[in-house]
Amino acid sequence: MIITSAKLFEEILAILKDEDNIFVIGCNVCAAKLRTGGEPEVLEMCRRLEESGKHVVGWTLPTAACSIRSFESLVEKNEKINEAFCILVMGCGSGVSSVANVAEVPVYGSNDTLSLGGSSGGKLLSEQCVMCGNCTIGEFGGLCPKAQCPKGLLNGPCGGAVDGKCEVARVNDCVWTLIYERLKKIKRLDLLYVIHAPQEHGFK
Repeated sequence: MIITSAKLFEEILAILKDEDNIFVIGCNVCAAKLRTGGEPEVLEMCRRLEESGKHVVGWTLPTAACSIRSFESLVEKNEKINEAFCILVMGCGSGVSSVANVAEVPVYGSNDTLSLGGSSGGKLLSEQCVMCGNCTIGEFGGLCPKAQCPKGLLNGPCGGAVDGKCEVARVNDCVWTLIYERLKKIKRLDLLYVIHAPQEHGFK
């Protein structure tokens, strides 16, 4: 699940300052779950844009904004998109890119894309993965310290945690405490002795 947060409406209006005849596209997967682009949010966006003097020609809610097959597939959902001078996508950055790839008009996004998260046990989990391209999560009991440790430490905690809470984000559990507990539970504490090379930050 891609974690997004809605931009302030004033920011969206600024992005759309010189635009009109707007078509709004939501996302019925991640953004709907997060309430940043499901049907209620799309309808509210259309209402607020109209109240602000913008003309909204229509809207649609594909299953996933990041999986648009073609422009024709959007026309099939709502042919009013043919009248649009621009498109506002209420999804993640991938959704904006996917729509822009098939559209011939400017495409804008209403959300900020924050991280790759998930949902487990009825709870929304943010910052589960930073999509670094070098996945070692299996060696940490299924918890990624690159994503969940503010310092990105790969070889154990920093020593600043108090009562199992992170010293940087004190409301969060120290991920290394969670990793230890998970590895202990699955009888793989031996993985704590594996030394990981420093992260590659792309410097040359």
